[in-house]
Amino acid sequence: MIHIHEKTSQDLEFPTVLQQVSELCITPLGNASALKIAPYKTKEELQKSLHLTNEYVSSFYNDNRIPNHGFDTISKELKLLNIENTYLEVHSLKKIVAISTTANEIVLFLKKFEEYYPNLNDFASHIEVTKVLIEKIESIVDRFGDIRDNASVLLSELRQSINRVKGKINQSFAAALNTYHNLEYLDDIRESVVDNRRVLAVKAMYRRKVKGSVMGGSKTGSIVYIEPETTLQHSRELNNLEYEEREEIVRILKEVTDFIRPFLPLLKDYQNFLIAMDVIAAKAKYAKSMNAILPEFSEDKSMFLRDAYHPLLYLNNLEKKEKTFPQTIELNKDSRIIVISGPNAGGKSITLKTIGLLQVMLQSGLLIPVHERSKVCLFDRILSDIGDNQSIENHLSTYSYRLKQMNYFLRKCNKNTLFLIDEFGTGSDPELGGALAETFLEEFYHREAFGIITTHYSNLKILATELPYMINANMLFNERTLEPMFKLVVGQAGSSFTFEVAQKNGIPYSLINRAKKKIERSKVRFDATIAKLQKERSRLEKTGQSLKINEKKKEEEADKLEEINAKIQKKLESYQELYDSNQRLIYLGQKVNDIAEKYFSNKRKRELMDELFKLVQIENSKRKKISARQKKAEKVKEKQVKQEVEKKVNVIRQKKKAEKKKAAEAPPKPKPILKIGDRVRMEDGRAIGTIDKIEKTKAVVNYGMFTTNVSLEQLELVEAVKK
Repeated sequence: MIHIHEKTSQDLEFPTVLQQVSELCITPLGNASALKIAPYKTKEELQKSLHLTNEYVSSFYNDNRIPNHGFDTISKELKLLNIENTYLEVHSLKKIVAISTTANEIVLFLKKFEEYYPNLNDFASHIEVTKVLIEKIESIVDRFGDIRDNASVLLSELRQSINRVKGKINQSFAAALNTYHNLEYLDDIRESVVDNRRVLAVKAMYRRKVKGSVMGGSKTGSIVYIEPETTLQHSRELNNLEYEEREEIVRILKEVTDFIRPFLPLLKDYQNFLIAMDVIAAKAKYAKSMNAILPEFSEDKSMFLRDAYHPLLYLNNLEKKEKTFPQTIELNKDSRIIVISGPNAGGKSITLKTIGLLQVMLQSGLLIPVHERSKVCLFDRILSDIGDNQSIENHLSTYSYRLKQMNYFLRKCNKNTLFLIDEFGTGSDPELGGALAETFLEEFYHREAFGIITTHYSNLKILATELPYMINANMLFNERTLEPMFKLVVGQAGSSFTFEVAQKNGIPYSLINRAKKKIERSKVRFDATIAKLQKERSRLEKTGQSLKINEKKKEEEADKLEEINAKIQKKLESYQELYDSNQRLIYLGQKVNDIAEKYFSNKRKRELMDELFKLVQIENSKRKKISARQKKAEKVKEKQVKQEVEKKVNVIRQKKKAEKKKAAEAPPKPKPILKIGDRVRMEDGRAIGTIDKIEKTKAVVNYGMFTTNVSLEQLELVEAVKK
């Protein structure tokens, strides 16, 4: 039996979530039904509801979109069908046709695509598909909403008679109109319509000369409207026929209504089914708007919410194009209670509300915005004490109210309970309130309840470190700027940064020191130690992140190098094959050349043919028999490799050509002035000598073993003589 107190629902803003879901409904009844969503009583009902919504979400991403479920409310029609001797009007019959058609379409669609929507099909399978009502109503009412002429024999005869009489009225009126027009008794407008009847517009002075019934006159009194005597008789007959027609239509409608009356339960089923589909569709749209999913249910009492978002905060920030920080939190038998501490405005309360709201949403059949690897469990009761609880109506202080809440918690708390308490222990004397809060927390702990609390009390932080199944957690803060990082870290208590925040906000250092002296030294040291640990944790977090980034980069680079290596290896193999093939062809060419030279010298044809035939046989013995397709594939491969090699060779050739061209186009370097003692060499030579003597354009170069006369133009400087 799942129970969530109304106060908890309000604390966690669950009604706001329901309001947002209801706005996504497309029918008034669906909207009203969505506002009444509440936690399911049993796990079976809950899982069924969650699977229905999850399947509807999948319809947004595949080609088999579920047909539209919109309908006009038939609540009034259902009430009328419950009352004997009543009948439904034509527009009501049209609504019944529409709702029947819509329900039938959806049920048949879900049956057709049972593979995609097994749970939705199962949900719709109890709805009877029948066209009896549709066919009956459509045989009576046409698509324009009029009763058909062939709805009954009598109606058909009456309408034929009405048409005949209308014809006679028109004929007799036309005759009277012509007669009195020729006598110039009529006004320029000649005729008009009064009470849906054609009348003659007679000049007032001739009113007594025109026989008929006076139907009225103009405002000025210059015209009198008269229905000719000849048409009066036909008009009376028409009135009688029209009255009989209305009577016959009522009789037909009563007959149709009596036919529909036994189908009252089916029509109720149709409406309830479409209301349920509207709510399911609204839940699915809401889930899609925040990328919500159906997480896995754990077998034991354990919960692991990874990257959990607060739905209202996420959607609000999405609209403002701002970032929302997700939280990761775990509750299990080894860590049943989490004590979150740290300075205000760090996100403690939001984290608490996120966990609570997601749990209430899940247990009410709504998908939740968490990572797909999250795990959830169910609680029989969710208790909360969040926000400012001063009760003006009951004249209770915050502390009195909180004590009443704790008393309620103590009565209801057990191993299947999740409790959420914000700012635990506040509202009274810090020492006494803290002691009482510690006692309450110990009691919840011994009852094996699951819970999350936020606090500034040191004794509660210490208690969390002492008890094995309770753990500390804190919201990370930037140690330099003291700005929140909105990230929950489990395993360590958080400092309130009381003095640091005061100093940052300009409170004089002398006053802060005096404040420090007024409290126990051990408490200051404890808070300072926690603050130091938090700073260390924050630094390690940053180091860990940078290491992860570097590791990822290295892995990517290694993958790239491996890929390049594989490509190079493949190319080397291809080039090796091409080289081997070319070497074989060169060897064959040499052999043929040797045979040709031998024949050139001895002119022995038989010997030549024997040698050639022997060479061909040796080569063919090395070949493997392959199919024409394989041969073609090998040729294509060889061609591709050759083209690739040629491309690369062409690129190298082009580069060399460009370099030569550049060198040719470049202005020649000025030749150095050569002096006696310079070490030189010939432009196209390697030997280096020393200039012994210069005579006009020639120089005597000493190479050690010999000397030679060389033109200065042909020499290039290797090393100038040292002065």
